[in-house]
Amino acid sequence: MAKWDNMLSMLWMLRSGRKLTAAQIAESLEISVRTVYRYIDALCASGVPIVAESGHDGGVRILESFKETPLFFNSVELKALVEAFKFAQGAGYPYTEELETALTKVENGLQEEQRHDLSRRTSGLDVISPARPPSVIPLLRELEQAEKDRRTIRIAYRKANAEQADEREVDPYGLAYDRNEWYVVAFCHRSRAVRTFRVDRIARMQPTEALFEKPEHFSVTAFFRDQSEREREADGPLTVIRIEGEPETLNALCVHWHMRHYLTERTDREARFLIDVPTMNKYLPMYLITFGTGIRIREPLELKHRIQAMAYGIAKHYENDPD
Repeated sequence: MAKWDNMLSMLWMLRSGRKLTAAQIAESLEISVRTVYRYIDALCASGVPIVAESGHDGGVRILESFKETPLFFNSVELKALVEAFKFAQGAGYPYTEELETALTKVENGLQEEQRHDLSRRTSGLDVISPARPPSVIPLLRELEQAEKDRRTIRIAYRKANAEQADEREVDPYGLAYDRNEWYVVAFCHRSRAVRTFRVDRIARMQPTEALFEKPEHFSVTAFFRDQSEREREADGPLTVIRIEGEPETLNALCVHWHMRHYLTERTDREARFLIDVPTMNKYLPMYLITFGTGIRIREPLELKHRIQAMAYGIAKHYENDPD
C-alpha cells in the first residue's frame, strides 16, 4: 500500500475514538513500528492533533476536537490549486467564491511555514481578467441550472451589431469557455437547430414550464469541432500546410478559432495543418497575408503562390495610386 494510503488508513483507525498502540497499528497495516512513528510525525506536521501516552494503558489517540480529515498536498500541488483558482477567477467561473472558500479551508490547515512558502511560490503568476458585464456570472449559474433541470428557457438575445435583442426559446445543452468568452450551446426552437449564444449578449433570461430531452452523449467540445468541419468549402483532397514563424506569431495563428481544428503538429517555430484544398484556396490566402513577414509558407507551393499573387496585386494597386 502506498505511503499516503497507509497514512489515511491510520487516520481513520484513530478517528474511531479508540486508543491504539504503535504495535497494533503496525500489525493492522502490515508495516513496521518505526514506520508508524514516522507517519505519526507526518500527520502531526499536517495539523492532526495526535497525542501519544506512555505507560501501561498508553497508546496513540486523536483529540476529540479534531473533526476534519486533513488533505495531503505537496508544495507543487498546493501551488497548482492556488494558480488554478486565479485562472478560474480570470475566466469568470461562476463558482469562484465557493472555490475561494474551499481554498481558504485548505490554507487554514497549513502551518505558518507552509503558508509562507505557498505565498512565495504563487506570487509570480497573475491572470488578467477581461472586462465582462456583472450579469454574466449569475447568468452562467442560471444556465447551468437550466441544463441540469433540462428546462427550456426564454432568452432575449442581442446579436453582434444589432440594435435590439430578440426573444427566442432554447434548450441549453451545455456551457463552453472559448477565446475569453462564455458560450451556451443550445437547441434553438426558432431555427430548429443547435446554435451557440454568447452569454454576455443575453439581455435577460426566464425559465419556462417546458422540459426537454438532451441528446444522449452530446458533447459541447465535439459540437464546436463539428461546426468548424462544416465550414469547409467542399469535400476535397486534403493537403499538408507547413508554416514557419516566431513562437508568438505561430501561437496567434494556431489559436485561431478555425485553424486550431486543423492543427496536426506544432514545434516552437513550425506548425503543420491538414485541410481540404478548396477551403485552403478560398480562405487562407486572405487570412495568412495579415501576418505579413511574421510567417513563411513552406508548403504547399500552391498556397505560397496565391499569397504572392495577392501581395503583388495589393502592391500594384498602391503603386498606381496618384497620391
